[in-house]
Amino acid sequence: MSIYYDNSNRVFHLRSNNSSYIIQIVKGGIPAHIYWGPKLGGESFQHPLDLVERASFSPSFLQEDKTYSLDTLPREFPSYGNGDFREPALEVYLQDGTTVTDFRYEGYTVRKGKPRLEGLPSSYVESEDEADTLEIVLLDVKSGLKATLLYTAFNNLDAITRSVRIENLGQDKVVLNRVLSANVDFHHSDFDMLQLSGTWARERHVHKRSLVPGIHRIDSKRGSSSHQQNPFMALLAKDATEHHGEVYGFSLVYSGSFLAQAEVDQYGMTRVGVGIQPFDFQWLLEPGDAFQAPEAVLVRSAEGVGGMSRTYHKLYRTRLCRGKFRDEQRPILINNWEATYFNFNADKIKEIAHAGKELGLELFVLDDGWFGKRDSDDNSLGDWVEDRRKLPEGLGKLGEDITAMGMQFGLWFEPEMVSPNSNLYREHPDWCLHVPGHIRTLARQQLILDLSRQDVRNYIIDSVSSVLSSAPITYVKWDMNRNMTEIGSALLPPERQRETGHRYILGLYEVMESIVTRFPHILFESCSGGGGRFDPGMLYYMPQTWTSDDTDAVERLKIQYGTSMVYPASSMGAHVSAIPNHQVQRNTPLETRGHVAMSGNFGYELDLTKLSASECEDIRQQVAQYKELRMLIQSGDFYRLLSPFEGNETAWMFVSEDRKEAFAAYFKVLAEPNAPLNRLRLKGLDPDKSYCLQHNGEVYRGDELMYFGLSIPRLEGDFRSQLFVLKEI
Repeated sequence: MSIYYDNSNRVFHLRSNNSSYIIQIVKGGIPAHIYWGPKLGGESFQHPLDLVERASFSPSFLQEDKTYSLDTLPREFPSYGNGDFREPALEVYLQDGTTVTDFRYEGYTVRKGKPRLEGLPSSYVESEDEADTLEIVLLDVKSGLKATLLYTAFNNLDAITRSVRIENLGQDKVVLNRVLSANVDFHHSDFDMLQLSGTWARERHVHKRSLVPGIHRIDSKRGSSSHQQNPFMALLAKDATEHHGEVYGFSLVYSGSFLAQAEVDQYGMTRVGVGIQPFDFQWLLEPGDAFQAPEAVLVRSAEGVGGMSRTYHKLYRTRLCRGKFRDEQRPILINNWEATYFNFNADKIKEIAHAGKELGLELFVLDDGWFGKRDSDDNSLGDWVEDRRKLPEGLGKLGEDITAMGMQFGLWFEPEMVSPNSNLYREHPDWCLHVPGHIRTLARQQLILDLSRQDVRNYIIDSVSSVLSSAPITYVKWDMNRNMTEIGSALLPPERQRETGHRYILGLYEVMESIVTRFPHILFESCSGGGGRFDPGMLYYMPQTWTSDDTDAVERLKIQYGTSMVYPASSMGAHVSAIPNHQVQRNTPLETRGHVAMSGNFGYELDLTKLSASECEDIRQQVAQYKELRMLIQSGDFYRLLSPFEGNETAWMFVSEDRKEAFAAYFKVLAEPNAPLNRLRLKGLDPDKSYCLQHNGEVYRGDELMYFGLSIPRLEGDFRSQLFVLKEI
């Protein structure tokens, strides 16, 4: 077992691969956070908290011992109202109008393996020996609320998952105003905070700042995890770098509005809390009801930010993603969106597909515009019936023709949306999120279907399933192109209206679970205007995500670098597009566009029928090279070498698990006159192995490559790149 309990000291010791996480039940039955750091050798922990009496403004909840104040105690699950003035993990509204709760320890259970969370995505194990789970039970006697804190420690990863389940064992209704999934109180604040922030077409840029007294918050109130912020944050020791030092990561397995924050208090302690966004959230708990919070994944690394990332990558790639495509190689695709937008017919689609087949591509994806009367973005969402004007022989025949070429056939959907100009909206105007008496705000000329409703969920499942059954479809791009406004439901009573946002996400998960289970042979890729819902919750159902609508190679350096802080390359869709780029009008070499896109799930998004013979030959070579490297990129260990946020150069690399082969990519954005000669120091290789550089046959020892480095050739012009492929000899 990786979880030990010392009854004499009432200490729980959770041990993951190289870390220990220690909880103590202190006087009064309060779970206190003692330690999270390098693995400790003993099963028990003999030393209690060092507590001293504080000023009278830190009240004591034990009259006989004034050293114990909830205001200064490092806690595992702080609630509001009885002496802890920091941000709580739980806040409730009771039947008598008060908000005070006082949770005390009742007992615990330790079990092998890891249970599933009802109705929510979560990481999993395939063998009970992979992890152990601790449940700590707390009770608030007055309200009858029971809180079960769930911890799972993975044996072979430095990861601990946390969540909480709240049950109403009392006789009265209770309203939950805030339920965070995890709270960790650090004993100091000597940290930098790292976050991933941006906007549409500029997602997940890396930002770092020092902690100072007060609250450092990132969040989304948009109904989705959002382009603007990602449900992730990390605390870095002051001396931590990409490759060295202590780093603590917090990632929320959830796709809706979220909160992640670090609060530095008056005594220099840091409280980290992550969970569902409390703003505009409530949940009514009737007697006997329970509420399950999403899962938070906590990762500790002693090998810097890169070590944290590789832990998340392995966990999310192998124990969050599911289905046949978790371990199978992903197909190289051609998507027609930037080639045709809405203006296409069956002949044009087949021309592009045929050109793709000739170049070695494996999958054609028909994007937006194939259904209803969809000639622009102002109509037909919700009417999932093929447009016979564009596809006179139907979707099934088109799919059969493309399949007959030797290509797979994929399709774009936006199932969560409805156009006001659609048959569905005319028949069911109350099926969208709305509040009576208020304008129904449009974004991209569309409204959001109310997935808190069972009839709406049934419609989506049935209509999407009907299309998927009508043609030989092996890939689906599942899009979502706006955020929530007027968050209300026609079916929920007034006291439950503020549940709508979370009920929507639960409904979305139900819909996706049903569809991906019905069609296990289909590879699903999630999308939200690109990267607006790139989060672990979506990866549980769909193992890859369209990383950004911005396909410019230079912009993608920052986007993909930032995304890699948490998410594996196997989850990132990356395409080569036309120049001038449609988002920023930049002209970049085809070689560089290919090298950037090769660092994820590779594809193209341009009109292949308009390329020159030399461009076609270059693409043919890119495709052949990616096929050789594909499994290394999709399942190898990822190392960031040079940051696009720190200079003119970017570099990263992939290393196979057995360290027998590696692939490194180097990018230089702007040319420099009389530039210095640089060397690229690699990472993750076996220092005792010898490696052959494939493009010139030169042989290097692993220690030379890591400590002395490779000479970077002189690259002429802007936006240039170089690949290095190494194999053990």
